[in-house]
Amino acid sequence: MKKKIITFIASIFTCQMAGIIGVGFTASAIPLWYNTLNKPTFSPPSWIFGPVWTLLYTMMGIALFLIWNEKTRNSRKALLVFSLQLFLNAIWSPVFFGLRSPFMGLLIITLLWISIILTMVNFYKISKRAAWLLVPYFLWVSFATVLNFSIWRLNI
Repeated sequence: MKKKIITFIASIFTCQMAGIIGVGFTASAIPLWYNTLNKPTFSPPSWIFGPVWTLLYTMMGIALFLIWNEKTRNSRKALLVFSLQLFLNAIWSPVFFGLRSPFMGLLIITLLWISIILTMVNFYKISKRAAWLLVPYFLWVSFATVLNFSIWRLNI
């Protein structure tokens, strides 16, 4: 039981760290750069992103925990695909905000979107609950992809 608690905490912490990586890049770029960009009318207020991402990273961590505890022949592949999408997630903010590049951000988020689908497919083979926990993440990144594309188009 103690091992499962440690694994649960580590799963959530790992996912939250992906978000923490981008905070420094994002926080400094919002007032100096992001607020100066042309944005589509459906662009949400900046304050909404923090709470939404915190919840999504928590749900991702729970999904990761469910897969991490399974010892199936598909678990390793599922964890590798999950790691890829988490890496892409973590680098999006440094690319979009840090490099101030909506185009490069669009490339990264498109790869992220694809990798989330692959993660969900691989998770579904092991734990349907884990896959379903990623649905809000997939939907949010789908929205964020459209937003990223729109920002890029409005500012070229």
